[in-house]
Amino acid sequence: MSRALRTAATTVFGWGLTRLVGMTSRWHSPAGARVSRRNFTRNAVLGGVVINLALLGGGFVRFFWPNKTGAFGSVLTVPAADIPPVDGQPFQFPAGKFYIVHNADGLLALYWKCPHLGCTVPWAPNFQEFRCPCHGSIYNYNGINTGGPAPRPLDLMPITVEPNGDLQVNTGAIMERHGEYTPDQATPYSF
Repeated sequence: MSRALRTAATTVFGWGLTRLVGMTSRWHSPAGARVSRRNFTRNAVLGGVVINLALLGGGFVRFFWPNKTGAFGSVLTVPAADIPPVDGQPFQFPAGKFYIVHNADGLLALYWKCPHLGCTVPWAPNFQEFRCPCHGSIYNYNGINTGGPAPRPLDLMPITVEPNGDLQVNTGAIMERHGEYTPDQATPYSF
């Protein structure tokens, strides 16, 4: 907000505040009586306290109100052209915070958040595995933890294959995995 706009808003707000305080002072006095300095000061202080509490309350609510940024948490479409070949380099989809991997059994949508402490786990092409840069957890191509402090494999997101070969990935339904990879975790893909 520019300085001129703030100054204008403060001027208008201050004028409205003085009118409001003037009206409230009339409610406490008999008709036609003059307002004493004591009553005016009391009403002005009470009005200032009420306004400050309202501003603090509004700021508190705005600060803790969750911000919905990006498309994460909804169903996202991955075009068929972006799907990697079998055992090819995983396709990274930043808006959905997942990787698409294509193994012999089908497709997996791996959530890129490390189950250990929540770091983003990148694909390390030199090693052909996912490696967490924070604490050294290592995951194979299917997202199964093979080393480090991670307590379980990378989480999965459900995939639906469209008739044209596009994928619908539901980023709002993250599924935890425990144990080894099984072929039923993959979504068959034959395009």
